[in-house]
Amino acid sequence: MSDLEGCMTTLIAVFHAYSGKEGDKYKLNKGELKELLTNELSGFLGSQKDAAAVDKVMKDLDSNKDGEVDFQEFIILVAALTVACSDFFKEYLESSGKI
Repeated sequence: MSDLEGCMTTLIAVFHAYSGKEGDKYKLNKGELKELLTNELSGFLGSQKDAAAVDKVMKDLDSNKDGEVDFQEFIILVAALTVACSDFFKEYLESSGKI
């Protein structure tokens, strides 16, 4: 398996490790989303003290407005964070004269 294929497999596995603990096993409810964000993305999202932050993320991701986040909606968050990290890394390299 290539590195990219391994990453894709990991994304799917991580999503399903949190989805379906309650309700639909293929979607994240608000509690499951909060647990995933806290455990898996704390390094990128920081320590969120704002109780409304998860509500905002849920609202932004829940494009079909069913009150849950499916894998397709979740992957939009991962893609957006990946782009932001890439942009930050590029700016860092440019400012440090490494590229």
